[in-house]
Amino acid sequence: MKVVLGLGNPGPEYENTRHNVGWWVIDRLAYDWDFGPFRREGRAFVSEGKVGAVDVRLMKPTTFMNRSGLALRPIRVVANFDFERDLLVVVDDTALDVGRIRFRPDGGAGGHNGLKSVSGALQSNGYPRLRIGVGKKPEGEDLSDWVLSEMSADDEDTVVGLLPDLSEAVRLWLEEGTEVAMNRFNR
Repeated sequence: MKVVLGLGNPGPEYENTRHNVGWWVIDRLAYDWDFGPFRREGRAFVSEGKVGAVDVRLMKPTTFMNRSGLALRPIRVVANFDFERDLLVVVDDTALDVGRIRFRPDGGAGGHNGLKSVSGALQSNGYPRLRIGVGKKPEGEDLSDWVLSEMSADDEDTVVGLLPDLSEAVRLWLEEGTEVAMNRFNR
């Protein structure tokens, strides 16, 4: 089984914010792959299905961003689940310009509270992530205010326009791994 965990915050007030780009991707994957509706399971909304021969679980934590790792507790005990190979965390990134995509096989949290929580839950930074650029915060603006604000129409159009490519990118990650996905989609 492969797990794709999209980070975001629950609640309609966060739906269109930069911090919820991970949820946007998960929703698109469920749609593109014709998975069933999301259901509440523990501390996540979950949808499951097959992509080719691969069993896939899509997850959106129901916790706030800084507690996202709690959603992974049930996954950590699944036999033969190797988070270095079987987990992909999809996350917004304010260090990247809007529309930039970066797969990484591992790494630090880079100040992202959701990644800090996931790393804490796994006791490791050694898991793949797909970082999606949401733009650098303007000078003098608080980072939390920036990520919890809605994008401009142009920036949102850019990210929404990436969703088909991101769906293809995650499919490639499922089938061929992080390195192949990095080489093809990092921009």
